[in-house]
Amino acid sequence: MPEKKFVYLPEAVDCGENPPPERPHPSVRPAAPQERLPEVDMSVTLAGMTMKNPVCVASGTYGFGREYGQFYDLSEIGGICAKGLTLHRREGNPAPRIAETPMGILNSVGLQNPGVDAFIAQELPFLRQYDVKVIANISGNTPEEYGIMCEKLSAAGVDMIEVNISCPNVKAGGLAYGTRPELAAEVTQVAKAHAGKVPVMVKLSPNVTDITEIARAVEEAGADALSLINTIRGMRIDVNTRRPVLKMNTGGLSGPAVLPVAVRMVWEVAQCVKVPILGMGGVAKGEDAAQLMLAGASAVAVGTAMFADPFAPLTVRDGLRDIAARQGLSAVRELTGGVRPW
Repeated sequence: MPEKKFVYLPEAVDCGENPPPERPHPSVRPAAPQERLPEVDMSVTLAGMTMKNPVCVASGTYGFGREYGQFYDLSEIGGICAKGLTLHRREGNPAPRIAETPMGILNSVGLQNPGVDAFIAQELPFLRQYDVKVIANISGNTPEEYGIMCEKLSAAGVDMIEVNISCPNVKAGGLAYGTRPELAAEVTQVAKAHAGKVPVMVKLSPNVTDITEIARAVEEAGADALSLINTIRGMRIDVNTRRPVLKMNTGGLSGPAVLPVAVRMVWEVAQCVKVPILGMGGVAKGEDAAQLMLAGASAVAVGTAMFADPFAPLTVRDGLRDIAARQGLSAVRELTGGVRPW
């Protein structure tokens, strides 16, 4: 009597003594199809900091790398912008503080973090096990707080300090540093004065009338690099409860929806400053990153895409390499500023 087989199983699967082939563990990255392309130099330099490839992970989306390190070697990416730090431990905002949108997410996490001292003692040694540049992101309520954190992080030996100027300045009535050129310049000067030889990168907010005005102000104040864009302020309302979906009512929008805004702002800023730019906002694949580089960015950061796909930084890296190779470039950095406006 012939051996019975279930009709919905593939022909190659034997239901007798031979067990079906094991499926790969979901944490194993699928192998990319093999394609013979020319070699491309993937290294880039950002304010004197050389990275093996131009792909970083954005602050607030990667934690301190421990969780993602279970999926792949953290040395495969160019740089890690660690979760935003404050001078003291911070619990963040009440839930719900993250909500999906059709093309991204809204968040008002509120800078939950263990504090700068805990980062230096516990997280920095972990990150130093890997061949990856460590960028510490900092937020403060006063210029003095920024100065203290820069001193601590400089002494600890981070590779770069990213200064978040989207925070409220308590001395200026709660206005965010990033909304006024003079406030942005003030905190940049303080950070530079206390960062020693560690380069200072200032993260610009898109929630302003003219981002180039802020960019010029922080460049003149001594910033070594700029990163943009931060999240765009947004809001969603549950029509049944008539309440906002976030407990803090509004939050920062990130994800694919903001990519065109990011590309436009990087392009505008690149026209008016000479310092290098780390571009971010909606990057999920190589083409997204290439757009930001063509607009003027020297490197890119991946953020929201990692919530759906932890391998997104590697996908972006490989996609960038393939685009550069197919265009006959010897180095990926040749993409930077290559846009040809009409």
